[in-house]
Parts: sequence; C-alpha cells; structure tokens
Amino acid sequence: MAIDISGILSCENKEVVEQVQVGYQSFSSELGDFPIMKAKPFALRISNFENKRILISGQAKLTVSIPCGRCLADVLTEISFQIDRELHITEDGIKDEDLEEAAYLNGVYLDADRLIYEEILVNWPMNVLCKDNCKGICKVCGQNLNRGDCDCQKTEPDPRMAAIQDIFNQYKEV
Repeated sequence: MAIDISGILSCENKEVVEQVQVGYQSFSSELGDFPIMKAKPFALRISNFENKRILISGQAKLTVSIPCGRCLADVLTEISFQIDRELHITEDGIKDEDLEEAAYLNGVYLDADRLIYEEILVNWPMNVLCKDNCKGICKVCGQNLNRGDCDCQKTEPDPRMAAIQDIFNQYKEV
C-alpha cells in the first residue's frame, strides 16, 4: 500500500492518520514462508513538525503460524510491534535518521507494506516452542515425542569411545 505524503510535506505541522492493513497473506524470509493467520487494520500516524522532520508512528499486532523449534508443530504466535520512525526533511529530499537509505520511501510515497515487513523482521521471535517442556522429535524415525514414545534406541554411544566399542565388538562371543 503506497501512501502519498506530498500533502503532509507541503503543510507545516500537519498530521494525517491512515488506516493500514497488512498487504500480504504470508510472511516470506530466508527462513521460509509463514502464513499470517490474523491481522487487523491499524492506525498509522504521519506528522510534519515545522517542515524539518516527519514522524511515522503506529502500533500493530498480527498472528503468524510458525513451526515449533523442537517438534515442528504449527504454533500460532502473536507478533506485536511499534512503528516509530523519524525522517528528516532536507534540500535533497527525505532521509531516515538511522538508515542511509530508507527502502520504504520512494520519492513522496511511503510504502506501508515494506515498512511493516521491516518491523515484522526486526520483531521476529528467536525461538518458538509449542510448550515449555516440548520433547521434540525422534532423531531416528521422526515421530513427535509429545504424542507418544517410539521404539527406537534412546542411547547414543559417545563417538570418542568408538575405538573401544570396536575392540569389544571384535572379541564378543557369539
């Protein structure tokens, strides 16, 4: 969604509130595609202060389906984020204070989808678990251990002891 901010730039101390909706059905990143299950429209406030800076602010919540970090079951995860951007109006144009180049700005158009994407990326959870005591999946057969145990061997021999294990196997009585 592109928002024309030329009207805000032309009037000193003007403020506009736009209703913004997340413009995509899934969030795509290097980690994969994650479906957005619920996203409500939110108010994005764009303010011009004394023709020197533009403030962009808003608060949003959305629910994304992310696989559990241990058992890979889908977990509905709420991501909340606060948008607080300050742009400086210079003779060369509009510049973001923190970034060399703002990807969400294209001349006098504010790309709300790109701005939201960047905020989701920054607020993405490091690790998502279906529950705190998630048992994960079996390394051998891949069964979800939260649903029940499998018949696979549970102990793994220490790889440092492989040479000694070979000696025992060599002299084992049949």
